Amino acid sequence: MTGAAPARVRVLRPPDGYQLAGSVRTLAMGRHDPCARWLADTFWWTARTPAGAATLALRRHGGDLVAAGYGPGASQICDIADAVAGLRDDVSDFLSLARRHPVVEAVVRRYAGVRLPATGQVFARLLRAVLEQKVTGAEAYRGYAAMVRRFGVPAPGPVADLWVAPEPTALAAAPYWSLHPLGIEQRRAQTLCGAAAVADRLSDSGDPQTATRRLTALPGIGPWTAAEVVRVAFGAADAVSVGDYHLPNTVAWALAGEARGTDARMLELLEPFRGHRGRVCLLLELAGVRAPRFGPRAPVRSFATC
Repeated sequence: MTGAAPARVRVLRPPDGYQLAGSVRTLAMGRHDPCARWLADTFWWTARTPAGAATLALRRHGGDLVAAGYGPGASQICDIADAVAGLRDDVSDFLSLARRHPVVEAVVRRYAGVRLPATGQVFARLLRAVLEQKVTGAEAYRGYAAMVRRFGVPAPGPVADLWVAPEPTALAAAPYWSLHPLGIEQRRAQTLCGAAAVADRLSDSGDPQTATRRLTALPGIGPWTAAEVVRVAFGAADAVSVGDYHLPNTVAWALAGEARGTDARMLELLEPFRGHRGRVCLLLELAGVRAPRFGPRAPVRSFATC
């Protein structure tokens, strides 16, 4: 890294026990995400703002959280730094709900300082979610990283090889076959290009319910993808990724001791935590809860709207 100075710095005061790493965990697609990563004690995250590309750096300094913005959109990204860090997330009513199940209560006690980010970046999160549909994590990462580097731009600031996700217009103008060399097959490529054409309408949704309705009205986007998007873009604590291969098993095992579950069973078990059902799922994942494995590995599911 070079010594480039931030265009704006904002000092935030998180609640006692706040956990930065756990809170921003969902913003990065692994350790080598081209648009977000940890370097030493600082989390770097990029976004497009109305003023232009921006990079946000978040680091703890004593009891404070220091947010530094770089690039044309530095001021705007610092304005939402508290939301990106999860500091606008309200967990006050969740603490009493968590006591309804000993496993949830234990997980909440362990990760009491984890908050849900709300980035406001609907389209950027949608890009990643679409590329995660029905493929392995390695395949999703390769396609996502290649697409960002092909259609995105280098991020402002001092971090090398950090990128800002593509503008919707760049993908809307691209023929679907231009994504094939990036490892993105026709179905997902057409979904991405179609969503890019209506990105402004998606970004103007205003709330997770409206965004979910508009997302699932698009070809190739179902409840799983919509939940993955609104949980991060809006901090939607109740968004459950229905259609996930592993999640029903995780929830059934954690909350009922059942090694295998269905979406219906998962939602039944999560009902006592309505309003925070997605939060429960994320905390179980963060705690490393896994249903036992047995039998042959299941085949990859067929391509269906997710």
